[in-house]
Amino acid sequence: MNIYGQTLEELENYFATKNQKKFKAAQVYDWLYKKRVNSFHDMTNIKKEIIISLSQDFSIQKPKILQKQSGKDVHKYLLELNDNSKVEAVLMLHDYGNSLCISTQVGCNMGCAFCESGRQKKKRNLEADEMVSQILLIEKDLGLRISHIVLMGIGEPFDNYDNVIKFIQIINSNKGIDIGSRHITVSTCGIVPKIKQFARESLQVNLAISLHAPNDKLRSRLMKINKVYPLKDVIDAVKYYIAQTNRRVTFEYIMLKNVNDGFEEAEELAKLLKGLNAYVNLIPYNETSHIDFQKTSESHIMRFYDILKKNHINVTVRRKFGSEVAAACGQLRSSYEEGK
Repeated sequence: MNIYGQTLEELENYFATKNQKKFKAAQVYDWLYKKRVNSFHDMTNIKKEIIISLSQDFSIQKPKILQKQSGKDVHKYLLELNDNSKVEAVLMLHDYGNSLCISTQVGCNMGCAFCESGRQKKKRNLEADEMVSQILLIEKDLGLRISHIVLMGIGEPFDNYDNVIKFIQIINSNKGIDIGSRHITVSTCGIVPKIKQFARESLQVNLAISLHAPNDKLRSRLMKINKVYPLKDVIDAVKYYIAQTNRRVTFEYIMLKNVNDGFEEAEELAKLLKGLNAYVNLIPYNETSHIDFQKTSESHIMRFYDILKKNHINVTVRRKFGSEVAAACGQLRSSYEEGK
């Protein structure tokens, strides 16, 4: 087991089995996440026999940075895991803080038509420690504090539900990395049972739904998951989530030229979301050489935006990042593999 995949409670239980006081777990967390040591032997206020026990029972390894690309206010990383699998993470510098988009799986089985990651079939889930390590590695590399986390990289978070929940518990702990609940966003393409389960977790983190179309015909063309969980089921699950949590939901909408960006689609989207405690995030598309979709012009996006506004839908346009750094999700990994 890797030590970075242990919640504070799990470490407390571990020390209990060793007939040790549970405060030892908080000491270990302090060394891992506040002092950021890379070896158990650097934990100088912990007894030698406990250090030996930790070394025998846990790994303290992290992935390695294989490749890095930087552009204006953005840094994109290709990380190699201990089994040589590769995932991506993207750090975006905003005026409100530093936001890291992390991966949750090696590859993805959702097969969304516009997504580079969808071309790379899922090989396995990431363990909680492999998600935590993405934060630790990039904070160290850039010498800065990451304040916001978005689970929107390679993979579908709710297809790796248990590890994602554990990851959130670890990074949210005030004795750990201490990232506030409301600074954590989980994005899903719409796995309905997991949306409902997530609503019952009593977490204060943000939920985002990858929508990308206002009707079943178009969404099924763009997103295979819609054939399993059509829009009505997704919207019903969102209503359940809002009722359970009293939290606003984000709907992500990638703007694809002459596909889903028509003004009739804007009107249809407004009708679909009317009355929900939600807002729409319009996302300029990052084009990739492997997929034929094209980005919508800025002026057209703003006209789409205006239609939603006139229909009293809360809406924002996501700032475009990383057109110079292979920014599309999975693009850096693909180019690396092809380069080999």
